[in-house]
Amino acid sequence: MFDSRTYAARRKRLRRDLGSGVALFLGNDESPMNYTANGYPFRQDSSFLYFFGLDTPGLAGIVDVDEGKDILFGDDIDIEDIIWMGFLPTVKERAAEVGVKETRPAKALTAYLQDALAKGRMVHLLPPYRAEHRLKLQDCLGVPPAEAKARASQAFIKAVVAQRSVKSEAEVAEIETALMTTCKMYETAMHMAQPGVYEHSIAGRINGIAMADGGANAFPTILTINGQILHNHGYTNKLAKGRLMVVDSGAESALHYASDITRTIPVGGKFTARQKDIYEIVLAANLGAIRFAKPGLPYKEVHLLASRIIVDGLMDVGLMKGNSDDAIAQGAHALFFPHGLGHMMGLDVHDMENLGENNVGYDQSVERSRQFGLAYLRMARPLRPGHVMTVEPGIYFIPALIDLWRAEKKALDFVAYDKLEAYRGFGGVRIEDDILVTQDGVRVLGRPIPKTAAQVEAASTV
Repeated sequence: MFDSRTYAARRKRLRRDLGSGVALFLGNDESPMNYTANGYPFRQDSSFLYFFGLDTPGLAGIVDVDEGKDILFGDDIDIEDIIWMGFLPTVKERAAEVGVKETRPAKALTAYLQDALAKGRMVHLLPPYRAEHRLKLQDCLGVPPAEAKARASQAFIKAVVAQRSVKSEAEVAEIETALMTTCKMYETAMHMAQPGVYEHSIAGRINGIAMADGGANAFPTILTINGQILHNHGYTNKLAKGRLMVVDSGAESALHYASDITRTIPVGGKFTARQKDIYEIVLAANLGAIRFAKPGLPYKEVHLLASRIIVDGLMDVGLMKGNSDDAIAQGAHALFFPHGLGHMMGLDVHDMENLGENNVGYDQSVERSRQFGLAYLRMARPLRPGHVMTVEPGIYFIPALIDLWRAEKKALDFVAYDKLEAYRGFGGVRIEDDILVTQDGVRVLGRPIPKTAAQVEAASTV
């Protein structure tokens, strides 16, 4: 964890930003996989980690704005816990590590919150994303589970987003540590991308690298020769020469800061001419977006710039036609690029998504579009120094979507449907990097991972 002063300073700023009331942080509990003693790997709530830093289950934190104090709620382990799981410091000792002076038993949380309500004080909640949190809120505050999300405090959400959006140097260092591991994962994936190898063999190997480096995966690895499926988590296919393998993966650091990289790899180490044409368009969009991004610029504009590069490239190879500006205005490019350019990244790979995408990626200066494709843009608001963003343009040939649009006679002025039949089994191409917004531009984080067509071919040739 970071120095105790880091967590104390974060809570101090939170009290200042909230102004009054009691802010409740529910840490995560262990989650059974198929019976109580066989649990999923524990992952602490990211906002609890950010403000209280302790990476063990069974804890809750209070930031009491009115009384100017912080309290950690939790129970010390007993001899049975020690037998099965080993020794842990006391709750009081652990609280001191993150600058919290007051501790209370876990069961005292309900009485504390009920007392605050009885005195007419505001209890600030974040939107719950786990069922057990909804049940705890019902027990502690009488909030029906179905109403728990609506009961969340907008002021609390905004205060947390304001802090977590801007990464400190220490946080950026954690992300780059994760990227060092991710680089090793991709070097391995590229080398293994050979005909006859199964996807699960590569996924298992690279996931093991994340664990071997002392962390975990930041999210379930996407690894598939069916790259037109954006979030494909199945690994059952055998690689064949002439196919493309899309890998979208990333490690977490030991402190749970994420990385998120995508590369598209030709099986056997050589792009076909058609694959290379599409790959170069996506690469141009990736590089162009990185060059264009800067503080003060809405990320929506960066997305549209990448979309323009994709449209121009597809027109050059005869798959789109007409006027580029009109095609983008009418959303014709979304047939090939149906998702947003990127998202914030930090303690969550989609940073703070549980607090609501509109709260994180949008503000009063930009509203979410209702247009297909553009509506999926997770981050649209102006960039600020300290933002860490993903840049992940792609081109996909999704047969069901192509057939639907063609049947509906959609975008006939812009899409050369007659030429798309030759791409029906193409799959997709996505290229993703992680960037830090600086005072005067952006910096690509981490050690370079092969990205040009020549670099990828060299790295995937045995």
